[in-house]
Amino acid sequence: MIFPFFKKQKEKKRGPVLKIDLHSHFIPGIDDGSQSMDESLSLLRAMETLGYKKVITTPHIMVDVYKNTPKIIKEGLASLREAAKAEGIELEIEAGAEYYLDEGFYDHLHSGEVMSINDKYLLFETSYASKPLQLEEMIFEILATGYIPLMAHPERYRYIRDPLKEYSRFKELGVLFQLDLNSLGGHYGKDAQKNAEILSENGMIDFLGSDVHHLKQTQFLDDVFNSEKYAKVWENNTILNHTLI
Repeated sequence: MIFPFFKKQKEKKRGPVLKIDLHSHFIPGIDDGSQSMDESLSLLRAMETLGYKKVITTPHIMVDVYKNTPKIIKEGLASLREAAKAEGIELEIEAGAEYYLDEGFYDHLHSGEVMSINDKYLLFETSYASKPLQLEEMIFEILATGYIPLMAHPERYRYIRDPLKEYSRFKELGVLFQLDLNSLGGHYGKDAQKNAEILSENGMIDFLGSDVHHLKQTQFLDDVFNSEKYAKVWENNTILNHTLI
């Protein structure tokens, strides 16, 4: 199925085709992403149209809002894979999680079953508005358990006031950064777009994620992939998505 909102490609895309995604919300009904299996299948078809070969979907885990567990996520993944196969969707589908650094995070981290990415990276997010008081301690704890802390969409945190200084501090602590691709196109506002450009220009981006929740966001992704800013990311940064085979 060809999605009509995707532009006809009269020119080659400005940057490499991104074949692996590590941040999305495709498992239906367990967070603020897809709400039905039909919606999930539409999202997966759109990702295939964009050139993706593999997605690692990452449901939210938040103590007060999305009380997901590894069991819930794995069962949802199995259902999603079965439905995708029945529809002839050839995407490889795996799952991790996007952990919110809240009062339940330490329990999740020490539960003995962490939904990491490739048994290596722990994808985490914080409040957009306020920096957690124990953020550095939480980062140290992630490292102490043997995982590499991977911060989701660092460009979108409004508490970042001195971007280059604060991002550099995270890097010193051993944090890797996953940029939301649609930030490059201004989808999340001018501040997020500006911070995305700062990260790109200074070679701080490690992974690129779609963070797709809804079908409209795949249209924005198509625009980003044809942008000069996307090409610049590849020129200035060492992007590691391809290592998630």
